Amino acid sequence: MYTSQPPTSSIRRSPAISATRESTVNIPGKNRVWVHGFRSNLRSQTRRVRGSTIRAVVSKEESKSSTVTVEDTTAIDGVGGMMDLKATITIKKQMKEKVIEKIEDQWESFVIGIGRGVLIQLISEKIDPVTKSGKYAESSPRGWLPSASSHPHVLEFTSNIAVPANFGRPGAVLVTNLLRREFYLVDIVIHGVNQDPVIFPAKTWIHSQQSNPDSRIIFKNQAYLPSQTPPGLKDLRREDLRSIRGNGKGERKPHDRIYDYATYNDLGRPDKSPDLARPVLGVPETPYPRRCRTGRPPTKSDPNSESRIEKPHPVYVPRDETFEEIKQNTFSAGKLKALLHNLLPSIAAKLSDTDISFECFSEIDKLYNDGVFLKEAEHNQFLVNFTNQVMNVGKRFLKYDTPAIMRRDRFAWLRDDEFARQTLAGVNPVNIELLKEFPILSKLDASTYGPVESALAKEVIAEELHGMSVEEAIREKRLFIIDYHDMLLPFIEKMNELPGRKAYASRTILFYNRANVLRPIAIELSLPPTPSSSSSSNKRVFRPGHDATAHWLWNLAKAHVCSNDAGIHQLVNHWLRTHACMEPYIIATHRQLSSMHPVFKLLHPHMRYTLEINALARQSLINGGGIIEACFSPGKFAMELSSAAYKSSWRFDLEALPADLIRRGMAVEDPTTPHGVKLVIEDYPYASDGLLIWSAIKELVESIVYHYYPGSDSITSDVELQTWWSEIINMGHHDKRNESWWPKLDTKESLIGVLTTIIWIASGQHAAINFGQYPFGGYVPNRPTLMRKLIPEEGPEYDHFLMNPQFTFLSSLPTQLQATKVMAVQDTLSTHSPDEEYLGQVHHLSNHWLHDGEVWGFFERFGAKMEEIEGIINSRNKDVRLKNRNGAGIPPYELLLPTSGPGVTGRGVPNSVSI
Repeated sequence: MYTSQPPTSSIRRSPAISATRESTVNIPGKNRVWVHGFRSNLRSQTRRVRGSTIRAVVSKEESKSSTVTVEDTTAIDGVGGMMDLKATITIKKQMKEKVIEKIEDQWESFVIGIGRGVLIQLISEKIDPVTKSGKYAESSPRGWLPSASSHPHVLEFTSNIAVPANFGRPGAVLVTNLLRREFYLVDIVIHGVNQDPVIFPAKTWIHSQQSNPDSRIIFKNQAYLPSQTPPGLKDLRREDLRSIRGNGKGERKPHDRIYDYATYNDLGRPDKSPDLARPVLGVPETPYPRRCRTGRPPTKSDPNSESRIEKPHPVYVPRDETFEEIKQNTFSAGKLKALLHNLLPSIAAKLSDTDISFECFSEIDKLYNDGVFLKEAEHNQFLVNFTNQVMNVGKRFLKYDTPAIMRRDRFAWLRDDEFARQTLAGVNPVNIELLKEFPILSKLDASTYGPVESALAKEVIAEELHGMSVEEAIREKRLFIIDYHDMLLPFIEKMNELPGRKAYASRTILFYNRANVLRPIAIELSLPPTPSSSSSSNKRVFRPGHDATAHWLWNLAKAHVCSNDAGIHQLVNHWLRTHACMEPYIIATHRQLSSMHPVFKLLHPHMRYTLEINALARQSLINGGGIIEACFSPGKFAMELSSAAYKSSWRFDLEALPADLIRRGMAVEDPTTPHGVKLVIEDYPYASDGLLIWSAIKELVESIVYHYYPGSDSITSDVELQTWWSEIINMGHHDKRNESWWPKLDTKESLIGVLTTIIWIASGQHAAINFGQYPFGGYVPNRPTLMRKLIPEEGPEYDHFLMNPQFTFLSSLPTQLQATKVMAVQDTLSTHSPDEEYLGQVHHLSNHWLHDGEVWGFFERFGAKMEEIEGIINSRNKDVRLKNRNGAGIPPYELLLPTSGPGVTGRGVPNSVSI
């Protein structure tokens, strides 16, 4: 910050412009203004232009003015009068400020007011015939005094600026922050150009010049394809993208706005312990999508691994990707809740020197009904005092909300029909597939993993089909499978060597009977073969119980399937397919598409917060020793499993909802429907509601694409677009760059398909598999995230099971500590922030599209479509014929209802992967 002298460092005056000679300072009386000499770095020679005067008027009420004379320079064609423009700059303040920050904020407002805080430069769409760059007018006027705003945390500064009448329409603003602190720029509005205001939407942090001397480039709210860019803005468009890409070197600083790629090489901590070393993901052996580069130095133990940043220090993401304050407060509250749910039970577990199991189901119920009580025993009296003093809740603490799955029927989780219903309407409804042929065969190497044929023989299945043959059931599309055998079996031996972990590779067969009810009819649980095992002894088959023993064994088998399902859901369908795979799309969009590009503007709302939440996940959830490893079956092999799934099954072209349903046999092509498919099971809530949202997204994307691209040649000739798609393939998904299934971006239809898929993944797909985590997983027996025991066979353990099957069941589930950790995390991840932006809420997009009324109409129709879809879903939830979303004790399917309030609601489709 400065008080009397202008800054001596170079201030950018136009794209890549810096000072080439001493700055000249003209101080007419009290009005101190300054102008630097300038040279374009985009060209080799210096261009000198004619002199002119640019006038900045303090206010309409004041008579004084400050004038800036640029000797022998001008950006004006010919001569003419002056034009008064009114500039309004909107800055958002921090919601919570310490006393010292309030003082500094008041001082900086004063500095801005006397013309020493912010420098803005207007860039015209017209080109200067001499410099071959856009005409520009710069000003650092006095009198930028804050005016009243309807929002308590927003400041608006206004000033009049006089420019030559033939300046042309402003197309960009360069903003230089001369203060010591960054500030959040909401927008800049220029009035007085013809009749309509020119809006420059920013919603960006403007770094201090002390951190980086470069000015920020803000374009007006009009979309241009690269070939349509006004001549005066072409250099700026290229320069802005260059600054965002960086040079791929050095460690990123918090104020940086640089997007680049790196492998997942920061998950382990080999310097702390060899047991915390983790393989790099994103190499041929363990392929993976790329993450945002941070550039931290390598670890001492492994030069291929990047050193980590641990809490409370933040992991770098580009500055504008960080949580806004209200989101940060919500997430911090969630972390505090997780702390209270985890820290105190951890201390209690240490004091008791054991991590105990639930001894009866009523102990689980108490988590919701009563909370957790600490006894008055001497060894934990300090904990009671702590909670009394700090939490002011007496002896009761850590009370959890009752999950939706048991709110209406606390015993629903025990029923087979509920187990099956959740494969269609639960938190992981994307793994059920149509069983197309018998016998069921593995694709794994038989020499390593045993015979390829499943133990689920035809006669076993036929006994559960109520007189229907297996061939008939397959022909009528009534047999379905959830097959985790090949994905898990290569990891089972390593997983079962971990302390407190026992798992199988599972296959589950489900039958859709003539009453249109889906039920599980057989489960196969497999272990890797051993030298002493026979070809079949490592495979066990379970069927629904017809006596007490079989009933309990069946429930244990279902629990193991649910544990597998929870791990695949979290590591593959949730983390990999939405979070990790979205990150390269976001990086490439910023690096290759100008903020003026219509595709950037379309995708921008669907990128919000994703890089930040992913960075936090690398720091605390998916890292070595993190919560996922501690609480899910794969343990330290969790991310290797995720990488194996990416290698074997991830394909961009099958991430589109209709394509995924067809691949799994859950739908067939039907060109007569709006979405082009017909469901095999009509009462499939995830698919039927998802297709409504998919179709609406596609309709919006079609409107945008046809509006901006008159023909296929305009797509192939769009340099930014083609480079964007090439970078997603070759850099973002480098390990899969040579796959033949990548769509070619050469027609309107291919572009529509790519954009619809990306938006669907960020919105509907993520919502469907994220916000049900606590409603379905908050009750541990319904979705245990790990199992600690294999199902007993003959011997003493089996005899104990016969004597007390409930004990065997509960002691196989996660411990109380593991369960409460998972519940706290699932509760946080299922929470909507108060500032969530939901699909179809078009007012959040107004600043981006306001200039184009036709495009604004597309979004209004999209918003109306979302309201219509919400009504359709609500009607479906009341339809008694739809048994998977209506019935005694059945919760309605609301995960794809577009809107929601804040908190854990089990509904709402945000625009982006924001949690």
